[in-house]
Amino acid sequence: MTDAPAPPVVEIRGLATVFGKGKQAFCVHDGLELTVNRGEILSLVGGSGTGKTVLLRHILGLTQPTRGSVTVLGRPAAELGGDGASSRVGMLFQQGALFSAFSVLDNIAFALRELGTLPPALVRDAAMVKLCLVGLKREHATRMPADLSGGMIKRAALARALIMDPPLLLLDEPTAGLDPNSSDEFCALLRELHAALGLTVIMVTHDLDTLYDLSTRVAVLADQHVITSGPPQQVAQFDHPFIHHFFLGERGRRAMAQPPAAPIRET
Repeated sequence: MTDAPAPPVVEIRGLATVFGKGKQAFCVHDGLELTVNRGEILSLVGGSGTGKTVLLRHILGLTQPTRGSVTVLGRPAAELGGDGASSRVGMLFQQGALFSAFSVLDNIAFALRELGTLPPALVRDAAMVKLCLVGLKREHATRMPADLSGGMIKRAALARALIMDPPLLLLDEPTAGLDPNSSDEFCALLRELHAALGLTVIMVTHDLDTLYDLSTRVAVLADQHVITSGPPQQVAQFDHPFIHHFFLGERGRRAMAQPPAAPIRET
């Protein structure tokens, strides 16, 4: 007797997203289908206006489908807000989006503190654990966001996204604005945390080095739906103008030629 396969972490069926009404209506998605399985690092790529960030908002339950369904961890995404999306889905925003008036530790602890169910000392200890987990030092806890480098902001924001131990992590351009060395270090950190914590990751990125370094699968958004998905090398061979430009241009060929990263360990 074999074990039944694990249910998808995210399942999107027949998604249509339309903004505005009448002649002003604008269709972003039409008949979009996507399944994300446990343990994947799925990269979403597509041209400007193809709805990559909108899709993340659907998964968070912040945007409602015009038609179709979005299921996250076995429940409609719209229900995530009922018990706090942060307990099931962690979100790393492109620029970190730290609260400028809070210290690093207070930023990390924010969601856990807002629950109001744990003693302040325990909340602080949990936040300190996450701070150290992402490679920051204890002396960074009292710093303000304005005193941090770009790479440190990303790490603090990642610790905040993980404070509730969510099984699903969403990343919006995780290496944007980082120099090449900091980008490589952040990708290495993400690989380590993915393996150690058993995370499922959905990532929007335009950075081909990051895509090839981290992705187990890539889904390409174009023409209002997912036109193809699969391992990066396979997707790069799909016949579509966006893919030709994105994967097979000079930057794409250079990134594809880089040695592959160490394989991600299964948990």
